[in-house]
Amino acid sequence: MMTVDLEVADDPVSAAELRFNRTMERTLVHRTSVAEVFVTDMALAGPQRLLVAAQLPLSHGYYSDHPCGPGLFDPLLILEAGRQAGIAGGHMLGFPPDTIMMVDRFELDLPDADALRIGRLPGELLIDSRFEVTRLRRGRVRQGVVRQDLRLGDRHAGTHEMQVQVVSHDELAALRTVVRGTPAPSTGEMPDDAGPLAAPPAVVGRNNPLNVVLAQVERGEAGARALVRPRFGNRSLFDHDYDHLPAMVLTEAARQLAVVACGDAVVWPVSVTGGFRRFAELDLPVHAAAVRVPSGASGDRARGSGAGRPARDRVDVSFTQDGTVIAEVTLAMVRHG
Repeated sequence: MMTVDLEVADDPVSAAELRFNRTMERTLVHRTSVAEVFVTDMALAGPQRLLVAAQLPLSHGYYSDHPCGPGLFDPLLILEAGRQAGIAGGHMLGFPPDTIMMVDRFELDLPDADALRIGRLPGELLIDSRFEVTRLRRGRVRQGVVRQDLRLGDRHAGTHEMQVQVVSHDELAALRTVVRGTPAPSTGEMPDDAGPLAAPPAVVGRNNPLNVVLAQVERGEAGARALVRPRFGNRSLFDHDYDHLPAMVLTEAARQLAVVACGDAVVWPVSVTGGFRRFAELDLPVHAAAVRVPSGASGDRARGSGAGRPARDRVDVSFTQDGTVIAEVTLAMVRHG
């Protein structure tokens, strides 16, 4: 790892100085709707280190939509808050406004479910975020790792790490056209039609059909298969237009297929790891296949139920397009409540 001093804090702050009373400017986290901004404050705490505050809503049309009820803050909400903290932090460290941070890989670990329990007030998430540069080209940061320690209220909630590529909007557009041979279509041009083969919400752990992202679901003894087919009118998943299915949509698809593979609508991810090799194109079908490894199975025994821990089933999900693997997501699932 190389260390580059992008910015140095003259007067580092403490976590107690961060505020939760209003959101940050939405463009700093690449969001169109203020309602989808969770980061509220941020300050330099040392070389390439930032402390970030985020408020987690008590109720949300996407993150609170689960049959098990809103007893815990959704792990994917924590993931999104960490992602926003990474983007805003990059801008504070000196990245230009047109910078895009593309996630190659992420790891989210939330081992203590009680730390995510929802009370009477919105959650106050503190993200201790550190950025390490792993590749420079002509003096510009091209790749890096964001490591985050997560505290919710007065409890340690877990950790999050992202490996990212750093490009400009123009560089990304040029790359996409070269790889495809033609300009990519936009989600704004796609029909918002669930279709007759969309998965029933209860089957994938949802209540609202708008939040279902799978169709043609098939469950077998050891796993499940489906097509990834989100609703483009879902403004939480598609807050703005994309020319591909973003990583958060594929992660949601993996979570829903893991629910199917476990055969239990109230299972919950306590860790999620994702790797993304290629863009998920909008004009080709994306196939998802899940393999479930029950708790205590060979190779997974160390992460099973023991010392009071709930049993964890590991679910490995692979995404293919045109016969090529484009992404892989692994989840550890436990029964919520």
